[in-house]
Amino acid sequence: MKSAKKTIEDGRAVLGIELGSTRIKAVLIGPDYEPIASGNHDWENRLENGVWTYRLADVQTGLREAYGALAADVLKKYGVPLRRLSAMGVSGMMHGYLAFGRDGNQLAPFRTWRNTITGRAAKELTGLLGFNIPQRWSAAHLYQAVLNGEEHTGKVAFLTTLSGYVHWKLTGEKVIGIGDASGMFPVDGESCRYNARMAALFDERLKAHGLRYRLTEVLPRVLPAGVPAGTLTAEGARFLDPTGNLEPGVPLCPPEGDAGTGMTATNSVAPRTGNVSAGTSIFAMVVLEKPLAKVHPEIDMVATPTGRPAAMVHCNTCTSDLDAWVRVFGEFAKAAGTELSKSELYDLLYHRALEADADCGGLVNYNFYSGEPVVGVRNGCPMLVRRADADFTLANLMRAQLDSAMATLRLGMDILFGEERVKLDALTGHGGLFKTKGVGQRLMAAALGVPVAVMETAGEGGPWGMALLASFLTEKAEGETLEDYLRSRVFHAAAVERVEPDAADAAGFGKFLNRYTACLAAERTAADALATKKK
Repeated sequence: MKSAKKTIEDGRAVLGIELGSTRIKAVLIGPDYEPIASGNHDWENRLENGVWTYRLADVQTGLREAYGALAADVLKKYGVPLRRLSAMGVSGMMHGYLAFGRDGNQLAPFRTWRNTITGRAAKELTGLLGFNIPQRWSAAHLYQAVLNGEEHTGKVAFLTTLSGYVHWKLTGEKVIGIGDASGMFPVDGESCRYNARMAALFDERLKAHGLRYRLTEVLPRVLPAGVPAGTLTAEGARFLDPTGNLEPGVPLCPPEGDAGTGMTATNSVAPRTGNVSAGTSIFAMVVLEKPLAKVHPEIDMVATPTGRPAAMVHCNTCTSDLDAWVRVFGEFAKAAGTELSKSELYDLLYHRALEADADCGGLVNYNFYSGEPVVGVRNGCPMLVRRADADFTLANLMRAQLDSAMATLRLGMDILFGEERVKLDALTGHGGLFKTKGVGQRLMAAALGVPVAVMETAGEGGPWGMALLASFLTEKAEGETLEDYLRSRVFHAAAVERVEPDAADAAGFGKFLNRYTACLAAERTAADALATKKK
């Protein structure tokens, strides 16, 4: 306590903030990289006029609430106000579309990664560039808006991501980390710039539609980890902390996406390492030894925070449907006169899944809250189906929920492990799915057929990873790489629990996946029918 208090008083603490899908979280760490305070703010995306979005007013409100909760935590624990920081950094959900005019005005509602409304643009750009451009990517959103004839596209002066937007507000700098940039448009890891050949091809399409700007003129400047990305301005300090306690002048590292912070938080930035982030969405990142042999629409080619090539299998929904079922069971418990906390509910239901039949007793579940491009589902439609003679128990229901959260990821990973023969020593898991000890980790290992490791810091996740990137900015030695920094300084004594795939679990998941793929046509039909009916 005394050490942490002195760290805060001396201005040596480092702040990491991440804007996730359902929570904005701030984490403060000390010189030993351990968290010493935290604060968060819950928020939700909105479906407005067919678009998944967050309002920018909610971004500022949420940031202030999360930082305010952090500052209150510091004052309560250590009895001192939080005034000075050694370094800080901001991360956020990757991809999406935040477009601004020359005067800084927002030109269109924020279009998040969750939208699947850019199918034509993504397909055309993938064919044009010879590189997979997923629907989530910023370039796909811009080009789709151009194809739609949206009037605002002629006024775009700055296009960025959520992390880039917040960083701009804090520092005045229009920059972005290379990992987050790689989810906007393809990058060149060697030069740390956007791919020049592909950008020229994109510019030709813009010109053909009468647009005079070039893509690289409106995208943020790309920076790798460890490079200064500006300092907190007086206006930025007030943007984050309206009380006026936070002093400006704090150095900021490049803003990053949640994939980059996940890689950092799990020490998965070197070749043959990987991590799986399982929360509102689920995605696996595998750092490659060499480029993939061919283009796969199910796999994104992105970059680590230092620019190394990484393959990403991203699925739009992970725990949303599972969370909904847990809420329903919570309502039932309350109606029956039993009050259970949120953590008690999750622990009870997750552990019940371990008592289930390995193949979920014949149940099949689809957890799609939005469209899922990996399996060709255009609209969100959670659906539970079963044969009349299936063993419909609570345990099997919960196992089906957990297995469905991993099924689309497995289909994408099969391409990496099978067709591309990618080698991976182990996956490190982090995110909400792994909070209940021993459940998500065991089932994930069986689902993917690889060992899954979980660290004690798994619950800290992205904001902690962002704080580590901020620490790297100010602490790195001459010539020290991020890989070396994490291995030798941060994780040299980390406690890691590794689980090997269980043969019976793996065989059961295989049977579940066979039924899952066989019934996908019914899921697509239901999703389209309900979407049409809603209109």
